[in-house]
Amino acid sequence: MRAVALGGGHGLQATLAALRRITPAVTAVVTVADDGGSSGRLRRELGMLPPGDLRQALAALAAEDDGGQLWAQVFQHRFAGTGALAGHAVGNLVLAGLLDVLGDPVAVLDHACALLGVRGRVLPMSTSPLEMEADVLGLDSDPDAVRTIRGQVAIASTPGRVKEVRLSAVGTEVPKACPEAVQAVLDADLVLLGPGSWFTSVLPHLLVPELHEALVRTTARRVVVLNLVPQPGETAGFSPEQHLDVLSQHAPRLRFDAVLADADSVPTPDRLRAAAQGLGARTVLEQVAMPTLPGRHDPQALAASLRAALERRSDRWR
Repeated sequence: MRAVALGGGHGLQATLAALRRITPAVTAVVTVADDGGSSGRLRRELGMLPPGDLRQALAALAAEDDGGQLWAQVFQHRFAGTGALAGHAVGNLVLAGLLDVLGDPVAVLDHACALLGVRGRVLPMSTSPLEMEADVLGLDSDPDAVRTIRGQVAIASTPGRVKEVRLSAVGTEVPKACPEAVQAVLDADLVLLGPGSWFTSVLPHLLVPELHEALVRTTARRVVVLNLVPQPGETAGFSPEQHLDVLSQHAPRLRFDAVLADADSVPTPDRLRAAAQGLGARTVLEQVAMPTLPGRHDPQALAASLRAALERRSDRWR
């Protein structure tokens, strides 16, 4: 089964860790709008794709043998101290060096996959670093006043309420999708969107025209995996169904087969079912949270839930 997961950060890591338990044919399509930390520094200094989310996806799919896990640990190792390397992850620097030598971001990621023993593939949603801006409410004395916030980190940490996000590329207002990512979505049997930072890691994939069109056209089973808890800033106060409402606002043509959520994270299941039906989807409520780490999905439980949903009859989606 060919599976594609779209997202970024820890949410995408959880999805990839679940999918690799189901199939070796996993492709990660990763957001490239990060402008903070080590990724932001390398992006500004070298003009490269922000490597952080790409690095995390590579580590999540690394081979489970000693070699793959050692390289995953090295890629995730972050330098301490106060010097020029402080805060940089080794994997970010390796990806920067490969890009300097090879010049092609897709070739860089394919070589990195070989290094870590990844059996699937990691792709950027665009081969150019993207800029993000958002319309935000609640930042002025007038609660209805809308302010524009620019930059992924600023949007993710805003104390206001995000209403809408937009993407652009350097030198153009329309971001261009990575062709290999578009083809992966078109060829997929299963496409997962979420979990993750809703406005800055999940929704951006819907704002790249060719990728959006591929998500609409693909014959794959499309599944939304909802977050366990609202995120401070981005989605503070959001109910599970509000996440789907926002998704629908940004991609009104897109339909899904299922919405998967943690049963304990949905206070009003009937409202979620109604919102899912608006996307053409059925609702799957399962125990998929990690008991020892609140707010994190349990990859094994998530894999079991996805596997059962895919293998059983359609009345499973209820």
